Amino acid sequence: MKKRGFKGRSYNPYLLPPWLRKTRFFCKQIIIPITVFQGLRTLFLPTTGDFLFLLLLALLCYLFITDFI
Repeated sequence: MKKRGFKGRSYNPYLLPPWLRKTRFFCKQIIIPITVFQGLRTLFLPTTGDFLFLLLLALLCYLFITDFI
């Protein structure tokens, strides 16, 4: 019986187009410094928008680190 859905396939980033691999690599390298900067900014000037943006960046950090994206 054939497996269906994403769970049966493994993820291989080398199957992506070269421009998408380069963009993903660049985003993976730059997301942590941007998140730290936003965290410091939220610490000193807390607003609702900054806090929500920090949560979004933290989620993206987690997804890049676990290779989900």
